[in-house]
Formats: sequence, C-alpha cells, structure tokens
Amino acid sequence: MNGCPPNLSNKPDPSRFCGVWAGFLCFFCVLLAAGTGCTRKQYQKSADKEAYKAITQKSGSVSNMETNFSIQTNALVKLQDLKGIDKAEEAMGPEGTNELGARILPLSRALEIAVKNSRTYQSRKESLYLSALDLTLARHRFTPIFSGGASTRYEGTKVDAQNNVDKLTSQQDVTGQGNVGVDMLLRSGARIAVDFTSDFTRFVVGDTSVATHSRLAGTITQPLLRNGGYKATMENLTQAERNLLYALRDFTRFRKEYAVQIATAYYDVLSSRDQVRNAYLGYKAFKKTSDRTRAFVDVGQQRVADLGRLRQEELNNETTWINAIRTYKQNLDQFKILLGLSPEMNLALADQELERLKIAHPTLSVSDAVRIALANRLDLYNQRDQFEDSERKIGLAANGLLPDLDLVLAANVDSKPGSGLPELDFNKTSWSGGVNLNLPLDRKSERNTYRASQINYDRSRRDLELKVDSIKLDIYDGWRNLDQARRNYESSDLGVELSKRRVEEQNMLSELGRATSEEQVAAQNSLTDSLNKRTSALISHYVSKLSLWRDLGILMIKDNGQWEEISDVKKQ
Repeated sequence: MNGCPPNLSNKPDPSRFCGVWAGFLCFFCVLLAAGTGCTRKQYQKSADKEAYKAITQKSGSVSNMETNFSIQTNALVKLQDLKGIDKAEEAMGPEGTNELGARILPLSRALEIAVKNSRTYQSRKESLYLSALDLTLARHRFTPIFSGGASTRYEGTKVDAQNNVDKLTSQQDVTGQGNVGVDMLLRSGARIAVDFTSDFTRFVVGDTSVATHSRLAGTITQPLLRNGGYKATMENLTQAERNLLYALRDFTRFRKEYAVQIATAYYDVLSSRDQVRNAYLGYKAFKKTSDRTRAFVDVGQQRVADLGRLRQEELNNETTWINAIRTYKQNLDQFKILLGLSPEMNLALADQELERLKIAHPTLSVSDAVRIALANRLDLYNQRDQFEDSERKIGLAANGLLPDLDLVLAANVDSKPGSGLPELDFNKTSWSGGVNLNLPLDRKSERNTYRASQINYDRSRRDLELKVDSIKLDIYDGWRNLDQARRNYESSDLGVELSKRRVEEQNMLSELGRATSEEQVAAQNSLTDSLNKRTSALISHYVSKLSLWRDLGILMIKDNGQWEEISDVKKQ
C-alpha cells in the first residue's frame, strides 16, 4: 500500500499526484531550509566575528587603539570593594547623615566605570562597529554570492474534445520551478553570473508523464570604458576600508577627549564640595564674630549697628552655604549620569584626589608643542586622507563621462528532451559574444558630479588648511590657559595667606572690642573667596595640562580608561 486510497469514482486519483507533491515539496523545503537555516544568534555571531576581525586588522595602524574591542554591554557596576563613609561631615549639614555608607569613588575607578558603563562611550563603540560592518559588506561584493529559489503551482482546466461540447475532458497538472545561481564581481570590473534553472511538470489526469526542462547559463560582462578597470571597480571597497580607518582614529581621539572630560567633571565635583566647606567655615566664623560682638553690645562697647551688619552677613553666608550644598549634590548626580550610573546610587568622590594635585608646569616651548601636535593628531591624519579621497574622486567622476562599452560573453546548455530527471546535453551548447555600446548623449548628471568633485577637492584643501590652523590655535589657547592657571594659583595662594592674616588681625581687634563690622566682613569674605579661587586655579592648571597633552595627541589611554603619566614631552 502506498498510503493513498484507491480511486472509487471518476474523480482524479490522488495516488497519481500525492507522490509528485511529496517529492517537489521536499525539494522546496530543502531550498527553504538552506535560506533560513541560520538562527538569529548565528547571524549575530557571524556579523560580530567579521566586524571584530576587520577592526583588529586595522587597529595596528592606529596608535593607542583599545585592544580587545567589543560592543558587548557590561555587567552591573559593583562597588562593594570600595571604602564607605562611616562618619558624617559637619560641613555637609543634614546631607552629611545621608552620606553615611556612601562608597568613596577614586578617579581611577571612575574612569574604569566610564569606559565600561557610560552610554556615550557605548554609542561611540557602536558607531565604530557599524563602520566595520559596512566594510564587511563592501568586501562581500568581491566574493561568490549564491542565490536560490523555488516555486510550485497546481492547475486544472476543462477542454472540449474535437469541438464536441458534450465531451469535456479535465486536465490537471502540477508545475514547479527551482533555480540556483552564483554571481561574482572581479577586481577588473568583470561580473560573472552562472544560473541553473529546472522546470518540472506532472500531469495528474490523463497523461501521467513527467516533463522536465533544465538550463545552465553563464555570462561574463566586462566594462571596457565607463565603470571599467581596477580603480573604478574597487572604489567602494577602498572608501569603506578608509572609512573604517577614519572611524578608528576618531574613536581613539574620542577616548582621549572622554578621559579628560571625566577627569574635569570629577574635579568639578570635588571643587564644589570644597566650596561647601569654605562656605561653612565662613558661616561659622561670622556666627562666632556675631556672638562676640553681641557681648560687647550688651556692655555698651560696640554699636548695635555693627551687630546688625554682622548678623546680616551671617545669614548671607548661611544661605551661600545651603546653596553650595545644593550645587554640590546636583554636580554629583550629573557626574553619576555621565558615568552611566543611577543618580540614586550613594556615592562620594575621594578628597585625596584633590589633595594630591600639585603645580607641575611643563618645560616645553610653544613651537615644540605645535610640532608635536602636527605629528601626532589623529584628526589631522583623517583630514589629510580625506583630502586624498577628494582628489581620487575627481578621476572617478571623469570616468563616469565615458561611453558605456561592455564586452559580453554568454553560454547556455539545455537538458535533453524527454521526461524524468533532467540531464544536460553538453553536445548542444550555445554561446555568444559581443559588445554593448551606450553613447554619452546625456551625461548631465555625470557632468554635475564631475564638477562637484572638483569643487569638493578645493573645499577639502581649504578644510585641511583650516584644520592645521585650528590645531595651532588649540595649542596656543591651551598654552595660554595653562600659564594663566599657574599665575592664578600663585596669586590666589598669596591671597589666601594675606586673607588669613587679615582675619586673624580682625579677630584680635574684635576680642578687644576695637574691630569694625566693615573690616570684619571684608576680611572673612576675602578669605572664603581666596580659598575657592585657589582650589579652582589648582584644578584648572591640572585639567589644562591634561587638555594640552590631549591636543598634542600624546595623551595615551589604557584599556581601563586611565592615562599614562607623561614625564618628558620632548620624547613624544
């Protein structure tokens, strides 16, 4: 038994075509499985493997590129190994209690978290990955590209026999078609295409024969003028290769900029906390002075107006202190978000990082700094290479003005006549050869492209000149900022010493009941202002030095986000 019931009426016998359906559906399923056999996970792994391989191949050409590059997201940040705050700081007021248990985050750990968890950093890594993915597609165009497909159809018709309407016959058949092919682009511009098709027909009613027909066809098309030759054919791949190199340089440059950004934000938070302390000291000093002055007022040795002035300044300093706490907390929350952390996370930054800062001014001339920058800046490398791109594209655009002249070679092999399995008859091969010519009677679009390429070349040359001047300006500004920060620190450091002496003098006079409220207010406010300026100048000098190393292109970033300390700039 074949599994199909016997024919008990004049209806079509299913046994005549159930085997046909089974066979052809089997063929169809094989092709379908070949096209959909890979799972989504396998596609992802395949894309990652090719993209990472392309990045690894190019990374050797870019100094300080991150090793073991990956766009995989990282696990949740764990800070249990960090020391926590076990004592509330008086200067933080009510917020000091909320800080109990907060993990103290050093700068090195903040940089590590940033490269692993920051949303901005992750986006830049993904942009680099996408450039590599574009390159894999451009390379794929020069490999054999396979295709395949299948279709099947069941048809039924009624036909009159010898013009006798009383005698109608039913004709039913199953038809199908399958094809596989391969297409490949050669570096000369030639395209080779080979296609095998097979047609299948099984008559279900009446004639139960099987009719098949197959054809093997091949074509070679070689452009001789327009779009022909190595340069024109390889342009897309060449540009994709260069784009990935540009993306690698941009990402490496971003890593330097991002490290400086994290450090700047880190020290800004520490600076705002230091301002909280200075404001609190000022508030306490005025409160103490007010209490002392009140005692002298009670015995008639000082005026009530002096007490009122000091009391008003006490309230002003209290307000300044409260506002400083709010500013500090806001800066800290923003810093958490910059690292990719939740603002709810209980963190504090390490005050020791601020205490370690010293004024260490580099011994480097401006001319040497400009020379180093022009030799190391990755964005300048990109600008130079993009200028070369614009020059190359003029020749490619000129190629588009040529006539289309293609050499075409083709060959076909059909199957032998008859039924059953198809069998190609290589004794009956047909071939042809010739040329296709398309004269450039309408090349306005190509003309405009050619003219635009010339203009883009001029623009690119000016952009390169501007980039060189901009880099020089970066160095000049960075140098001036660094020198100004050093001078500001020296001035503010002297100002702190002078302000402390003024405060001490006013305190001594106040104890004797001889101080004036105006002098006391001015001295204390001057001390608070000098302390804030000194901290700001110290941070500004360090950040300006980091920024200068970045602008020189010599700030080397490790995989954990930290930078290598620079001792001798002239060796860079």
